[in-house]
Amino acid sequence: MKIDFTKNSDGLVPAIIQDATTKSVLMLGYMNEEAYTKTVATQKVTFYSRSKQRLWTKGEESGNFLNLVDIAVDCDNDTLLVKVDPVGPTCHTGADTCWDEENTPSYGFLSELEATIKDRKENATAEKSYVASLFEKGINKIAQKVGEEAVEVVIEAKDNDEDLFLNESADLLFHYLILLQAKGYTLRDIAAVLEARQS
Repeated sequence: MKIDFTKNSDGLVPAIIQDATTKSVLMLGYMNEEAYTKTVATQKVTFYSRSKQRLWTKGEESGNFLNLVDIAVDCDNDTLLVKVDPVGPTCHTGADTCWDEENTPSYGFLSELEATIKDRKENATAEKSYVASLFEKGINKIAQKVGEEAVEVVIEAKDNDEDLFLNESADLLFHYLILLQAKGYTLRDIAAVLEARQS
């Protein structure tokens, strides 16, 4: 990997720190060639501290190390993407990230949908939504709906109408997310089971 440490007069390149599992950006630091070499050798992320004017291994005082998973350099060879397995919070304030965000897995739109379902469950109004009405009917009705949608997916899988198949698949996933919430679980719990099976 060719890193251009000469572009800046101080010999530093930005190092974007990303959680290898959650993909959350945790912090931004700077590395010189010596910090990069030490990071690779020790497998613990080391920066060049501009305030201390010395190498600084994240966690050397707190114990909240950033264990190295992978390093990639950008197209201009002057910025690093450092993927890590963090031990504890990353920010000196005690927050998960230096932007005070939780470092939790996100499944994009599905996580947003999950949050909407949870909100409907917890904040049912007088004019009930479809989701709130399902929660009101209880676990048996929710489980029944998942079963019905699963059967419809199987039926459509045997036909050639791709649009119907995709719509029924969306219905199944939607109702499954409702069932997970009804049982007190989330996609993260299912992902953890699948990840455990992979190892």
